[in-house]
Formats: sequence, C-alpha cells, structure tokens
Amino acid sequence: MSRIAYVNGRYLPHAEARVHVEDRGYQFSDGIYEYIAFYNRTLLDADLHLKRLERSLRELQIALPVSLAALTIIMRELISRNGRDDGGLYMQVTRGVARRDHPFPKNTKPALVMTVCAAKLPKEHEVKNGVTVITLPDLRWARRDIKSVSLLANVMAKQEAAKKQAREAWLVEDGVTVSEGSVSNAYIVTKSGEIVTHPLDEHILGGVTRDVVLKLARKAGIKVAERSFNTVEMKEAAEAFLTSTSANILPVVTIDDAPVGSGKPGTITRRLQGIYAAHIFRQTGKQL
Repeated sequence: MSRIAYVNGRYLPHAEARVHVEDRGYQFSDGIYEYIAFYNRTLLDADLHLKRLERSLRELQIALPVSLAALTIIMRELISRNGRDDGGLYMQVTRGVARRDHPFPKNTKPALVMTVCAAKLPKEHEVKNGVTVITLPDLRWARRDIKSVSLLANVMAKQEAAKKQAREAWLVEDGVTVSEGSVSNAYIVTKSGEIVTHPLDEHILGGVTRDVVLKLARKAGIKVAERSFNTVEMKEAAEAFLTSTSANILPVVTIDDAPVGSGKPGTITRRLQGIYAAHIFRQTGKQL
C-alpha cells in the first residue's frame, strides 16, 4: 500500500503531497509540529500531545487550523488509509502562505500537513544494554518550550552524535547545566535512588513521555526531583536514561566515553521501562 499524506484538507499519495513555496514554515520556520506514536492503530497519549500542540500555537499566535475533534478524526483516518498498525504520526501547522515579509500577515489561513511513518522504536540491544551519549554546547534559541519546526541546532547536534556513533547528544548550557537531548529529555539517578531531570521552563521542551514517566514514577513511590543538574552530578550519577515519543525509555550507560555507574542499565531505569511498557499496553493493547 502506498503512503498517504494529508495536506490542507486533502488526502494525497505521499509522492504528490506539496506545500506552497511561500508557506511561512518554509520561509521562516514559522510553525510547530507534533509526533505521536500509535500502536494497534491507537494513538498513545493523544490528549497530551494535542494539549501541547495548542500551547505551542498560542505562544506563536497561530490559530488552530481545525477543531480538536476534527483533528482527531483526520489523524485516525490517515492512520487507517495508510494501513499501518504501529507507527508514528507527524503533524505540522504553519502560519500559512503569504508574501515574504517578517511581520505576521493578516487574515492568513494556517496550513496543516500530516504524514504517517513506520515506528522508530530503538533496537532490542539498545533497550537491553543501553546507549551512548555525548555532550555538546546548547546552541538553540531561547524558547525551547515551543515545539517549533526550527530545529537546525538540534539537527547539527544529532549529526555530531551520529558521527561519534552515539545514540544522542545531551546539550549543556554555559558549560555547566545539562538541559536535554537533541531529540529527547535527559535524566540521571542519584546514588540515593532519586530521579533528577530539568524542570519545565523555557530551557527545555516538555516531552509528553517525560510527563507520563514522571507521573508513573511518583505513583510507584520513586523519588523525583525536577531541577537542573550539572555535568559533575551527571558524571557521578548511579544511572542515567533518556525518554522520547519514539524511543520510550532508554538506559544511558556511557557519557562522553565514560561509564555511568556500573556501565550497565540500573535498577530504577529497568523498573521504569516495565512500568511504561504497562502504560502502553493499557492504552493500546500493544505488548512491547
């Protein structure tokens, strides 16, 4: 079955999907996006993703192109038309098409594009044995809490990680504070068993998986501290892990060529992986 995309009210073969050359997303990165995983054709934590979508649009003063109810219908229809049981749905909303000029244009209709792709789940050995991370200076703009399509600094960081055969790059502000990964949220576990991760503010993107994992951890009686941590704490941590919509929870066992704790996935991380897998199963019936 050929891939189907949704572009501004039309379902089209992926190869025929087009946006206007003067769409402000192309001209100015003037737009936002969401990526939602689905299993058994059921969107995972869709309500949280749509809540974040609305927030990002408000911050950029872009109107929601259709109602949330209509958006949900479109997402489900697109998944159905692509005939894929498990995968990811990518959604992009831009300010729309207008003559190229920096100020916000008046009376411009927001553009809505969606595509469906195969699941981007990590490899089995990454889930089991953990992954490697490098650290890099955080070069991104000051409003990282907005899920903007302006991702060049993230792309450059991810490419540097790929060059060094690392799964991810953790970004460091002023040479001291770890903010998050290029495409994920970052966590350490202290020797006392407390999870530490950067608080929600303009320095990080509030991940949906982050939100769910922290709530599940607290419910399970695991201590959580939402505060910044520095590179010294990172090097002294007993465990580390990352989360994202596509990766779920991945143990981090090496940072900048140095082992984290024992150099193997830790007990808190393993426990969280099981708890989060149960969360996915409850919503979608998918056993990972």
